[in-house]
Amino acid sequence: MKILKIFIILFLSIGFSHLKSDEKNDVLKSKILKNIRCLICQGQSVYDSESEFAFSIKLIVDRKIEEGLKEEQIYQFLREKYGDWVIYNPQLNKNTYVLWLLPLLLFLFGGAIIYKKTISKNNKI
Repeated sequence: MKILKIFIILFLSIGFSHLKSDEKNDVLKSKILKNIRCLICQGQSVYDSESEFAFSIKLIVDRKIEEGLKEEQIYQFLREKYGDWVIYNPQLNKNTYVLWLLPLLLFLFGGAIIYKKTISKNNKI
């Protein structure tokens, strides 16, 4: 009877740990797919897209997760194959300086214009 209980406990613990790893993989997969741009659809992530490209990327990401690759390794694979543009949140490197610095420059330029107009209005009064 004790042996039967041990086998049941062992079987259940293995089964539940497998479910937890599948759930963890699904969360990782959806996180990655939401951060990948569909090259066919405009402005849609692969997660939301129904195109053939999105379907193939979903299969690739699923296979890479099953192979044991980490999130950054999967992104690196996709960058090498499709370029930096495929990732919604690209890394800062010499090719993406403009992507990261342009919003900051626009913000500073707009702030300078507003400041100049505010000062000139105050001087006229």
